[in-house]
This record gives sequence, structure tokens and C-alpha cells, in this order.
Amino acid sequence: MCVTNWNQLANQVLQGQAITQSEALALLEVNDEEVLPILYAAYQIRKHYYGKQVKLNMIINAKSGLCPEDCGYCSQSIVSSAPVSKYSMLDKDTLLAGAQEALKRKAGTYCIVASGRGPSNRELEQVIEAVREIRATMPLKICACLGLLKPGQAERLAEAGVARYNHNLNTSRDHYTAITTTHSYEQREETVQTVKQAGMSPCSGVIIGMGERLTDIVEMAFALRELGADSIPINFLHAIEGTPLAGTGRTPALFALKVLALFRFVCTDKEIRVAGGREISLRSLQPLALYAVNSIFVGDYLTTSGQETALDHQMIEDLGFEIELCAL
Repeated sequence: MCVTNWNQLANQVLQGQAITQSEALALLEVNDEEVLPILYAAYQIRKHYYGKQVKLNMIINAKSGLCPEDCGYCSQSIVSSAPVSKYSMLDKDTLLAGAQEALKRKAGTYCIVASGRGPSNRELEQVIEAVREIRATMPLKICACLGLLKPGQAERLAEAGVARYNHNLNTSRDHYTAITTTHSYEQREETVQTVKQAGMSPCSGVIIGMGERLTDIVEMAFALRELGADSIPINFLHAIEGTPLAGTGRTPALFALKVLALFRFVCTDKEIRVAGGREISLRSLQPLALYAVNSIFVGDYLTTSGQETALDHQMIEDLGFEIELCAL
């Protein structure tokens, strides 16, 4: 299918006419010379819902390595030989210090992320204790990413003040077993549903560049819309030496921009975040991403370095955009 009037498509979306899968696929297939018109059209949707505001998020790697899962992209997995730090759940004071750092970086959301299949009750209690103090003393939205949850754990996190829970789908249903075999796509879907039922906002995203087809990318976007994810981090594979996906080529910048625009067209009013790997894939074109997305991470990721926070702030200012200082 050929779509040439991207602005018209954006107007249709804003009027409530959802983009079709064939239109979404056409967006990914067009020549690179269409990228700027596509981004301009995506910006009309982004501006309608978010104006010029940019949401900032900061991650703390609350538990590193020691993971029994076999996710092919992850340097912390059991099948990885990458030299990463390995430590158990950070104590409350360290998590509180991370929250203070998030405020210094003007992040509105503080993301507590732990490796592993899922938290033990002891680990959950450590996170809950820190979250309660953060919520009582700092104007931060808390997002937790702790893996698969046992019965009752989601409710305890919500009661403590965790506003959002992240559990990425990562890839499409059909492509899933090529990436991970120790847990299923369906388990990830169930976790997102559990989070919603507990009253937390669901955050779920993808990793682009793991050998998926274009149709898989389209499927990811529509699956997240159907799942009702409120926040959608879009990662681009950073192929780390020592992981099964080491040596995989980077996602080209112009294609990465098409992907970000696609998610804005499909998940129109959601917080869409350009996340891990943006520095690797987008390189000097990073500022253009903000015409489609409305959220970024500041600081480092779990085991890889991010762009300097001052450069992110400068990028936002140079575009004439504004940092959302409070996400509550």
C-alpha cells in the first residue's frame, strides 16, 4: 500500500480513525526521503496530546546480574558472558540517593529496575520501604520493573505508592521464542494485565533490531495498543559483546525514526519514550526523535552508558521544547 499524504493520515488519526496495519507497514517501507514528512505528520499527533513538553525518566539498576533467564539481548542473563556488575538488591539509602539524583537531573519519573525472573518477598519489601519514603519526601513518580510478579505482589507495590510498573513485551508473539525461551510472551502479557488490575499504570515496550520482520514491528505496536500500555519505551538493540545477539548490526538512524513515528501513529495519546540504544542508532539525529516521542531516559541505562544529561537538556532547549518537571 502506498501512502503519500502523511498529514492527511495524521488528521484522520486525530479525528478518531485508527491507522490500519497496511498503512503502518507502508510507513516502514517508504523511501528514506519520506522521513521528514512522516516526522512532521507524527509531530501533529504528538503536539495535540503533549504540546512541547518532554517527560524525563531516570533508571537505577537496583539489582544487577544474577539472572536465570536466557534473554538473548541482555548482558545480565544466564547465557551472557559480558563483564557486568553483579550485586543483590540495593539498600534503602542507596535507592533514596538515586531518587535525589533523579530530581537533580529534572526527571519526573524514577525507575527502580531489578534483574531476575521476579522479586522475592524480601526484595519486594526492600523496594516498598524505599518507595514509601521517596513518595513521602520527594515529588517523583515511581516506576518499578522487577520481573514476573507473584500473587499479591502487584497490590503491595501499588499500595506503597508505585504508580507505574514496567514489563516489556520486547518483540512480537511470533518472534518471541527466537529471543527468549525461559518464559513466554503470554507470561509477559499476563504480568501487564496483573499490573493494570492492581491499579498501577502499565508500561510496556519493545526492542528493535533483534532480527524481527517489518510485520513483527507493526504487530508490536498494535499489540501494545490492544494491551493498553500507557507508557511505551522503544529500545534499539545495543548488541553487547558476550550476549547471544553480539555482532548484530545497529538499526539505521532513518529507519529508527520511522519506527518512532509508527508508534506515534498507532498509540496516539500514549507516552512514547525513545529509550536504550538511542545514542547508538540515532547518533546525531537524536533531536529529530522528539518530534514523534515525548519522553526520554536521562543518565545511564542498566549496564550501558547514556548521553550526558546536560546534552539532553540542551537538546530539548534547542528544539524549543520544555521539560515536564513534575510527572505527578
